[in-house]
Amino acid sequence: MELWDIYDADKKPTGRTMKRNDWCLKDGEYHLTVLGVIARPDRTFLITKRVMTKQWAPGAWEVSGGAAQAGESSKDAVLREVCEETGLDVSKADGGYLFTYHRENPGKGDNYFVDVYRFFLDIKEEDLHLQTEETDGWMFATKEQIAAFAAEDKFLHYDSIKQAFEV
Repeated sequence: MELWDIYDADKKPTGRTMKRNDWCLKDGEYHLTVLGVIARPDRTFLITKRVMTKQWAPGAWEVSGGAAQAGESSKDAVLREVCEETGLDVSKADGGYLFTYHRENPGKGDNYFVDVYRFFLDIKEEDLHLQTEETDGWMFATKEQIAAFAAEDKFLHYDSIKQAFEV
């Protein structure tokens, strides 16, 4: 059973945990998620397509990410998520933490903080080992291509993270 830490409005751990996807958070409580943007020297970005069996946003394009597990730092979570989903080790890549945004869903129990990271890595197709349970495709996209996907409502979190594609 996967557990997530519960944070207060100042992004400080409360000492309490919740079960994964057990949307029990009160207003003013949050869990922590991370996103890892992978930028290549040619100014393209690795994006992946969610499998169609996903309950939320099947077939949408995104960058790697997910929830931080209980006791896991934000940085460790993004390194783990990127590796699990793409097979890439970004622990020695240039870049790192960029910013945090948060989302509040009053009365829904699923408030969250999102720590956004950007890593610079010269990767090629053969470097990728995608997690087939999560990913149904990938591409090296320009920021213009990503913006076009977002305009068609086919890219997740774009408005919140578009500054991560400015290199």
